[in-house]
Amino acid sequence: MWNRHWPAAALAGLVLLGASAYSLDRDHGPAGASPGAAPPDAAAIRAAVERIDEDAIIANDAHSREWLSYNHGYAEQRYSRLNQIDTQNVSRLGLAWSFDLGSTRGVEATPVVVGGTMYLTGPWSVVHALDAKTGEELWRYDPRVPPDYASRACCDVVNRGVAVARGKVFVATLDGYLVALDPATGKELWRRDTFGKYRDKYTQTITGAPRVIGDLVLIGNGGAEMGVRGYLTAYRMEDGEQAWRWYSVPEDPEPPFHDASMALAASTWDPEGAWRQTGGGGTMWDSMAYDPELGLLYVGVGNGSPWNREVRSPAGGDNLFLSSIVALEAGTGRYVWHYQEVPGDTWDFTATQQIILAELDIDGSERKVLLHAPKNGFFYVIDRTNGRLLSAKPFVEVNWAEGYGDDGRPIEVEGARARTAPWETKPTAYGAHNWHPMSYNPETGLVYIPAQGVPLAIESDPEYQVDTHQPGHPMSNLGWNLGYLVNTIAPEARPFGHLLAWDPVAQREVWRQDYLSPWNGGTMTTAGGLVFQGTADGRFLAYDAADGNPLWEVPVSSGVIAGPSTFELEGTQYVSIAVGWGGVYGLAQRHTEQMGSGRVYTFRLDGTAPMPDVQPTENPRGTTLVSGYDYDEQDVGPGALLYVSSCLFCHGLPGINNGGALPNPGYVDVQTLESLPELLLTGAWSASGMPDFEGKLTKAEARKIAAFIQSIAESVTRAVPDAGS
Repeated sequence: MWNRHWPAAALAGLVLLGASAYSLDRDHGPAGASPGAAPPDAAAIRAAVERIDEDAIIANDAHSREWLSYNHGYAEQRYSRLNQIDTQNVSRLGLAWSFDLGSTRGVEATPVVVGGTMYLTGPWSVVHALDAKTGEELWRYDPRVPPDYASRACCDVVNRGVAVARGKVFVATLDGYLVALDPATGKELWRRDTFGKYRDKYTQTITGAPRVIGDLVLIGNGGAEMGVRGYLTAYRMEDGEQAWRWYSVPEDPEPPFHDASMALAASTWDPEGAWRQTGGGGTMWDSMAYDPELGLLYVGVGNGSPWNREVRSPAGGDNLFLSSIVALEAGTGRYVWHYQEVPGDTWDFTATQQIILAELDIDGSERKVLLHAPKNGFFYVIDRTNGRLLSAKPFVEVNWAEGYGDDGRPIEVEGARARTAPWETKPTAYGAHNWHPMSYNPETGLVYIPAQGVPLAIESDPEYQVDTHQPGHPMSNLGWNLGYLVNTIAPEARPFGHLLAWDPVAQREVWRQDYLSPWNGGTMTTAGGLVFQGTADGRFLAYDAADGNPLWEVPVSSGVIAGPSTFELEGTQYVSIAVGWGGVYGLAQRHTEQMGSGRVYTFRLDGTAPMPDVQPTENPRGTTLVSGYDYDEQDVGPGALLYVSSCLFCHGLPGINNGGALPNPGYVDVQTLESLPELLLTGAWSASGMPDFEGKLTKAEARKIAAFIQSIAESVTRAVPDAGS
């Protein structure tokens, strides 16, 4: 359990694990804003999107004049053949235009550009259509996601982008709808509920970008932390009717099964485990790649629910298809093969990180492979025709496994599953590489990975109960199902982040660039010999792809977590990046002095537009620790346990974390602490996404939380006198 006396070592080492909360300023355009009127060239805009189909996406790989999908093309390489901007002239990049997204939460979308129109999403699944040459907004679509979905999302109210094809723009909303929009006006063409029969059964969300294959648009779901059954669904582009759905976890350990793959999986789950109540997890919330020649779709499957296999499946078992890459027939969803990277996952080692397809010379033969650098710290090269592991080597420090055997299974380190004692995992649930997209340059043969480490210690929770508020059990008052306690000891590791250039054939590091912190943005690489990346400390940079030499950088308004894109218009190459700090780590931590509103920056050679005078967001970023709240010392211990179960992953430790997309409660004013019972139990902040704790906390419990906040603020002031002002 969390120590009621809060030893200094544990406080100092406490690191955030997750997210989901609120913004004091949910400002993403007028509430219920209607799509804009059709622009004069509406017909041209519709025609440009109408011509996008599978053949067009494949053809674009040869010239890259447009950026047609979240990760550029079906191989998901994030490699552009444009070379007007190169290592010799990149220093001449200047701003062409910028656009204020009007958002205060994490921006994870990569701009998609079709026929001179840019489409991207911001927080709360809002879609923006911009003139790609000027940055003028053509229309904005707000799906009006209910604010309470902020508390249902593990990792911020983010969205990674749109898909475009056959005259439609597709977006998947945080509250589980797949929507087709008119590309010229933003008007809804159709809208489908992807949660269906599970809407009231599980707490789930969608944050990923859809993909289009043939006449289908595909999307998965998220929410394994809360408890959900993972599935990937294909809908017909024309009318939104469901074509097929593949589940990653059996619904029941006994027949009849949904399909043959569920029959295969059923024997790998303990029928008496907690997964029967939580759905088992296995959500497919990001990675998809497609090989048109093989007709295979490759999808990465997420972590288990609960995280801890000792409660999820006490008798053990591989728990298929958690932490696996699965190959499906793209047209039918039929299971073809799988490779499980972490059998019986117990560390939140998702395999949902980006999958890249490439052709590599392996031992003198060209092989069709897929490349994967997931959370668990190993870089995998897998034969994508049959799922056979070709090699797996760690790209960061790893302490849960020594390597992989000839059978393709990890050789686990004794004690790594932390059954009886706290264990400082390396990597942690934050991942050695999280969702931030990597890129592959076929000319250099290198993969460019946003590698990182965020310290965390986990310990099996012997008192865990499914869907039950248990003070001291992480975020259990908001429906989290981990089966773990976190940071009951102070982690000894130090956080880090770096851009890593990795040789997938030799399985070795070629070069790296170290950064101030973890949680840096995704990468893009080009035929101009460049790698682009944004950073947590608020910069956008270009490097020489061959040796990592820094060639250009520009400060932007906030930390960057999204990946850039590039495109060509009227013979000019542009580079765009969407900026906006947040995500699971960024809700409570930041590495810039200020945080600006979400913004798109677009650059070209000799661009002359002035960089915008960015004002900080209106969210409070206090620098003075709260003082003057009168509390009972006996309330501090119980308040600490309630804070852990209700607030910790969203707001961090009061006065120790500095506040990211959300404010840190150690820096509020005393009046806020005095009013905390009324604020928490009356839904005062619910319109902005803050959970309404009516029925979850009593007024007396809210006062105990306030006592804990004030107590920790005082402790920090005593330990670091300058921290209080």
